[in-house]
Formats: sequence, C-alpha cells, structure tokens
Amino acid sequence: MISRADEARAHWLNTLDNFCENRDVSGSVKYWSPGLDTASQDEIRSIQNAKVAAVTPFLYENSAFYRRRFDRLGLAPTDIRNVDDLVAKWPVIDKSEMAQDALAHPPYGTYTTMSEEVWTQRGWMMFSSSGSTGVPRVFRYSHVDREMGAWANARALQAMDFCKGDTVFMITGYGPHVWAWGVQYGLAKMQLPTIPGGGMDAKARAQIIDRFKPTILLLTPSYALHLGRVLENLGVDPRKSSVRTLFVGGEPGISVAATRERIQELWGARMVEFYGCTEASPHVGGFSCEASQQPGKEVTTHLLEDIQIWEVVDAENKKVLPDGQRGLTVCTNLNSEASPQLRFLVGDYTVLDRTRCDCGRCHARAIGSFSGRADDLINLRGIKMFPIQIEQAVRAVPGAGDEFEIVLATNSDGLDIMTVRMEHADHSTPDGLIKAVAEEVRTRCEIRAGVEVLAPGTLPKTEFKAKRVRDQRSKVSS
Repeated sequence: MISRADEARAHWLNTLDNFCENRDVSGSVKYWSPGLDTASQDEIRSIQNAKVAAVTPFLYENSAFYRRRFDRLGLAPTDIRNVDDLVAKWPVIDKSEMAQDALAHPPYGTYTTMSEEVWTQRGWMMFSSSGSTGVPRVFRYSHVDREMGAWANARALQAMDFCKGDTVFMITGYGPHVWAWGVQYGLAKMQLPTIPGGGMDAKARAQIIDRFKPTILLLTPSYALHLGRVLENLGVDPRKSSVRTLFVGGEPGISVAATRERIQELWGARMVEFYGCTEASPHVGGFSCEASQQPGKEVTTHLLEDIQIWEVVDAENKKVLPDGQRGLTVCTNLNSEASPQLRFLVGDYTVLDRTRCDCGRCHARAIGSFSGRADDLINLRGIKMFPIQIEQAVRAVPGAGDEFEIVLATNSDGLDIMTVRMEHADHSTPDGLIKAVAEEVRTRCEIRAGVEVLAPGTLPKTEFKAKRVRDQRSKVSS
C-alpha cells in the first residue's frame, strides 16, 4: 500500500513534469521555453497556484520541519492552495530557523524532503550554504533536481545569448557551491563546449584564454578584475581577447555601477549574472537578459516566476511590499524535489517590476539588480551600512586598485572604528587619496572611517567570493 508521503511525492513530481516545457531542446531561437518565457502575469500566477496546491501536502508529508511548522501555525496543507493563501498565512522562514533545525537534527536537519531512501536511489549531489552567518546548512539534491535545474538554467543561459559557437571557460574550483555545478549541467543540455578551469593559478588560466580562445568566462566579479590584470602583465590586452561575455555570480557585480563599468571596460565585453541561493536551488533564480543594460536606465535582473515565487518584504516586520518599493527578497521554490522551500528569506535588497520587459518577458525584474544582503549588514556605533556602499566609495576615487578591505576594530578607548584598506599606484604619497576616500565614505555612509593606502597586489585574491570585511571588534554591535 502506498504511503501518504509517497503519494504526495508522486503528485508533486507529476506536477513538475506537467509544467516543464521544452525539457531537452530549445523551442525557438530567442526563447528556450517560449510558452513559459513569454507567459503573461495571469498565466504565471495560474502555474504558481497549481504548484502551491501540490507542494504543500508534499512538504507536510515529507519534511518534519515543515510538518512541525504547519502544526505550530494551526494550518493544514489544504489551507494553503494558492499564492494568496501562502502570502497571507505562511510567515517568512529565515536562515536562523533552518540553522536551529540543523543543530537539533544533525547532520542534515529536517528542512528538506530528501529521505535516506531517495538519497540512496537517486541522490545526485550535496551542497552547503555559503552564507556568512550561522551554522552550515547542507542540502542534498536528487537527479530530479539536477534535471529540472539544468532545464531552468538552459532557459536563462539562452536569454543571456549563450549560443552555438561559444566555448565557456569554467573558472571555478567548484566545491560545495551550487552555481557552477548547475551551470555545467545547463550547458550540457545546450550542448555547448566547456573548458574546466579548476586547480589552476591565474597565470595558467590567462594562458588558456590566450591559447584556446574561449568566448565566455564563468567567474566572480573580483576574479574577473584580477584575471584581466594578469593578462595585461603577460602582454595580452583583455579587450583584444576572444572573450565576449563575462558570466559572474557569487558576489555583487552588476548592481555596483563602478565595478560593472570597470570590468566591462577592462575586457571590452558584456557582463551578465546569475542570482540565487543554495536553499532554493539547484537552478538559477535571477539572470540577465538582452535588455538588462540599456543606456540611461538602471540595470535589471530577470526572475523565473513559473518556477519560483518572488516577493520583497519590509526588513523590520517582514510584511510584503508592493512592486516598486525596496525590500528584502523572499523566494518560494517550485522547481525542486529536495528543497521546495516556502517563503524563504534570501535577504537581498531590491525593487521588483512586473511590467513587460523589452526582451518580451513579463516575469518580474529586479530593478538595479540585487545589493546589500541583510546578513552582511555592518552596524558601527549604531550606524548601519553595507559593504557594497564602501565598494562604491572606493571605486569613485580615480586610479583605485581592484581590491579593498574593510577592517572593524575596537580602539584603546573601547570605541568601535572602521578602516578602509585600498590599493593604489600612488601609495607612496597617500594624503590626497586618504582624504578622497574618507570623504566618499562619509558622504555615502555618514560615518568617519580611517583609510590605509596599499601598494597594488598587497591584498589577497580569491576565485570565489571575496572576503571584504574583517571584523576584529572585541564586542560586535547589535
């Protein structure tokens, strides 16, 4: 006799299949899944409602974390049958709630629907959250997830103009981070060739670019700057290389205008990005489209709303904000067997717009992309700011190097202070630079900061997320 858990799982997997259009082959030159990619907001909402009605019993029957939460809220799965029910009745889940579950139920927690039986029969890969706070949270995904993720990623990659004739240089060490793995399977579905770039230093990677002529680089924004400089030091002009697209992820890039412009100018290439999180994966959340960068307009990042529900909420009370107002991102994942989270607080600031884009999609766009993850908020003597604001201040100073660092410390008087360490060719005569950076920081953050000017190449480089903040305070302000 089939169990309620297995019955709910079978219904959910069937629902995923029903809404997977053009699973293996692109449906047109412009859109991988034309019917979904160009769907109206009414059509998107209809798909979301059908998926919500199927996923709530699946979660209740297959995740102890969700069952306990339903019971605690006095809800049955049938109480949440559409998006309106979900938003009205289901409070946002944040990382701390998952972290507590992971501590109470090691090593995997109970917040996913991955059972030991499914892991044994069709387990694919385990990933770990790369957030900066809390205990590590692991997510085991199945081969159903891999396939659904590859399909979603192929849709997004085609929207970013990845096409036949391209070769993608995967400049990543992979590891337990979902972005590059998901892209790899999306590229395989598109049958685009790749060059693996793990386990190499920057000089070796630069030589591969010069010799084998890849057209697309997958890497972080900070590493794109570093690798471009290494090419220059080898006597190769990045602007004259084969690279036409810089595909970035892992840290803010598109949203920081000065950084985006610096990278695109260095390479003479267009920068595009993926946005998402390990918790609601293993596929893309947000992606650049052909209209993401237009003269005189803010950059935008599209979201795939037939596979995820995206909201923004007020940072303090977590109440839903209407389109056009800035808030923190919340995601409901509707494209996963193992991790279909309901209203998970991803926690990046943005503004959503659901009017039709020039690319032909009605799926929500993040205006200005995403910036200022709530986890990264710096609270210094009651003044709150994000590392991205310091980055903008440093980039505003002519000649500033590619790397910078924010050091928080407590002085001998017990006062918390901030020092911005930046690289510049004129480090031997730093007085003017110190004044300029300090003024930029004061203007943007309303705080006085110390400034240290270093020789180029002093600060460390990383191929994944750059560590911009070093907190050495004796007590961390709240």
